Amino acid sequence: MNKQLCRPWVIAVLTVLLVALDQWTKYLAVLFLKDQDPFVIIDGVFELHYLENRGAAFGIMQGQQVFFLVIALVVLLAVVYLFCKMSKDAKFVPLRLIAIAVLAGAWGNMIDRVRLGYVVDFFYFKLINFPIFNVADIYVSVGMVILALLIFFYYKDEDLACLLQGKEKRS
Repeated sequence: MNKQLCRPWVIAVLTVLLVALDQWTKYLAVLFLKDQDPFVIIDGVFELHYLENRGAAFGIMQGQQVFFLVIALVVLLAVVYLFCKMSKDAKFVPLRLIAIAVLAGAWGNMIDRVRLGYVVDFFYFKLINFPIFNVADIYVSVGMVILALLIFFYYKDEDLACLLQGKEKRS
């Protein structure tokens, strides 16, 4: 699997599959939740609640579509650069998967912004009044949490030094 994650076509297919899953869930949200009362999964805790988010994550920076397009392009370029420079060492497979998830999340929401002028959100943790979010937001948020955990608890300084040099770590 490690060698497969180094091939551009595999990266592209995985990214497209994740974006497709995000877009499909948003399509279902529009189809079944738009102009409806929230669909309660666990009363007072979790519900599906349609929202048209014209901002970034959690509704910040409303109406800044050009800024978001630039950010999505920067994410794309950063991920492409990362994949071109990253070591093929199996130890970095989690970073490759995180990069794919972040790329898919950025592009999943960008598709909505370009096509609709807003992002479709629908997951709502009512118990803690957490901002309404979507599958693409999950990709980015979970990816960043896992990245932080890997950097703090898994990778050593010498691993990170080898990361973008494209070199295999010497044991």
